[in-house]
Amino acid sequence: MAATSRGATPVPPESRPRLTVLSGPSGVGKSTVVAHMRKEHPEVWLSVSATTRKPRPGEKHGVQYFFVTDEEMDKLIANGELLEWAEFAGNRYGTPRAAVLERLEAGEPVLLEIDLQGARLVRESMPEAQLVFLAPPSWEELVRRLTGRGTEAPEVIERRLTAARVELAAESEFDTTLVNTSVKDVARELLALMNVV
Repeated sequence: MAATSRGATPVPPESRPRLTVLSGPSGVGKSTVVAHMRKEHPEVWLSVSATTRKPRPGEKHGVQYFFVTDEEMDKLIANGELLEWAEFAGNRYGTPRAAVLERLEAGEPVLLEIDLQGARLVRESMPEAQLVFLAPPSWEELVRRLTGRGTEAPEVIERRLTAARVELAAESEFDTTLVNTSVKDVARELLALMNVV
């Protein structure tokens, strides 16, 4: 077995960590939980998605996203180089397959923070992956979080709430559900599921 491009010796398959996928409705706090967890445990590798959307101020290529053209995204999809991909708000997003497999082969814990559609595609292509659903403490709390941002128009909020109902209904498709009552507690529970603590 060849060494990975990072120069590490591959870890035998039975000793490798499982890919962990974190998903849940918009506004539930996925990014906040992941940021807290990675501050405490930077060894958890968070996959960087490719996207066709333009960078926002302060975003850097290869840090928040790999910013690609529509033509480059077409090639990634056609060549099977994405573990999953989806279209959202007129832009496409996808998880580069090679980087995820490389990290897992090196024995590193890998986390994907993706939407429901992406989680379903990962389940198809990597059935051994661990799918974790992040749920709000209540529907009312999710509504409060989405409307409390104060950054979006009412029709955008309504679209997000409609999508959230669909996403919440898919909870049973996941291996585990964590309820986001406390970012610190959920981050700790997620690390335990990943065998990092």
